[in-house]
Amino acid sequence: MSSYILELLGCVGIIWGSVVVLVQGIGIYKIFRYYSSIPPDPVSPYLPKDDVPHVTIIRPAKGLEPGLYECLASVFHQSYPKDKLTIYFCVSSKQDAAYPVIRKLLDDHPGFDAKVFVETEDPYLHGEGGHVNNVGPNPKIRNLSRAYREAKGDIIWPLDSNVWIARDVAGRMVDKLCGYRPDGKRVKPFKFVHQLPLVVDTVTSMSSSNAEGQTLLSGSSITGGSDAESDVQVPSSILSRSLAHGGGRLEEMFMATTHAKFYGAINTVGIAPCIVGKSNMFRKSHLDQVTDPAQNPILTGRAATLPKGLDHFSLFMCEDHVIGDLLWRSDLPGYANHGLVWGDLAIQPMAGMSVPAYIARRVRWLRARKWTVLSATLVEHGVESLVCCFYVSFGLTTFPWFHRILGIPQTWKALWYFWLTGVTAWMIVDRIVFKKLHAGQSIHVDEHTPPFARGTSRGGAEKRRFGEWFLAWLGREVLALPIWTWAVFLGTTVNWRGKLFRVRSDMTVVAIDPEDEEQRPILQNGHGSNRTSMSSTRGKID
Repeated sequence: MSSYILELLGCVGIIWGSVVVLVQGIGIYKIFRYYSSIPPDPVSPYLPKDDVPHVTIIRPAKGLEPGLYECLASVFHQSYPKDKLTIYFCVSSKQDAAYPVIRKLLDDHPGFDAKVFVETEDPYLHGEGGHVNNVGPNPKIRNLSRAYREAKGDIIWPLDSNVWIARDVAGRMVDKLCGYRPDGKRVKPFKFVHQLPLVVDTVTSMSSSNAEGQTLLSGSSITGGSDAESDVQVPSSILSRSLAHGGGRLEEMFMATTHAKFYGAINTVGIAPCIVGKSNMFRKSHLDQVTDPAQNPILTGRAATLPKGLDHFSLFMCEDHVIGDLLWRSDLPGYANHGLVWGDLAIQPMAGMSVPAYIARRVRWLRARKWTVLSATLVEHGVESLVCCFYVSFGLTTFPWFHRILGIPQTWKALWYFWLTGVTAWMIVDRIVFKKLHAGQSIHVDEHTPPFARGTSRGGAEKRRFGEWFLAWLGREVLALPIWTWAVFLGTTVNWRGKLFRVRSDMTVVAIDPEDEEQRPILQNGHGSNRTSMSSTRGKID
């Protein structure tokens, strides 16, 4: 009986490995097809003036980020007609370290329809007749809420403050959303479009460049988690330096290998929504419609009691996924679901992220995703190289057909030989994919392109020799299974902007107050039951 079970498990391992290889193959093909050259010029910016759609860009900011000025300024350098752009920056308060940077940015770029919204001055939350609990606790949604309400035109483009975009991205995003092809033909428009995100760890170049770089390497400022400014002391020992600043290199590795391959593949197959909330574009009219229970029959129970529009998502931790998922599931005749804008990258410079911070970040989002896409999260460990190659190696050395036809020994020595061979091949493929994306061959480089966004083929500041790249790759692969195990099976709490929360099965969160034995839900039917907890969680989600 036990032999049959082992043979069955071996067969499952072979099938699973084949599926993973196929999916990765699709993603790799798409990466090489679309990120090897600059995409065609967009169509929408050059339409007759009255036909060019108006776009409202909303950029939530929190604290100092590496390359913050350059990232924010990239929207002012778009080829899209500036009279068709409205640019809103959002901060929680004027004491936020990002606020003076935004003010300088506005002074440096006159002539644009641009302004900054301060959450503490939002009359809907703090004015006469307003209430702090009119919007839920999600810091990013609270930041975006007023800008969304006062948006001009129908197209909304939430764009994180810590990402940089090339000059033609606005046009190509609108083209994809509205169905304009480079050859001038119209195709089916999309409900929701987005970009492939890419992280560039800038700790090497920034630590050796200038005072600003030193300030932004503060461990508390890497993701906008603090307004504090302090010079970084880079440890002298390799181990200490790796622990203190190696998290950025691990994140860079993840986004340019495993994430990029599967992100591309899933968005090609289109069987389910797969998005990251760095750069998303959709229509305000659509979001208002799908969050209105009178117009959207799939909203039932508690969902039917939530606010309409963007505020509908202020209860949830993974607001980007929930927005995309609701648009995906809602019936909007004449529109395709989601579209990835191939060739364009949302580039995030990163510096000073420690290894513990990287682990905490991955645990946080795995625990949040556990309830949004439970089945995918439960099998996610099996797409990583060490585990997947073990499954395949086990199948090759267990299933009788391979022994009988191919003569493969059914021994542990053979298993580990195939495992090592598979992992090595996987590493080589990841190296090739990483180099392709970080070469920046699809990026339109001009005088406004910062060094971190130029790519290694265009004079970029960050280059990865094989030795340092391999250490980052090995570290990420070794940590993948323990992180997944810890996140999925060993807890439900997350540290979210300095406070501890428990993620509930409906994707909302419960504040855990160490001074109070009672754990009180932050939101009940869209209103807070703990105002202090809600107020203390404002800011930007990274």
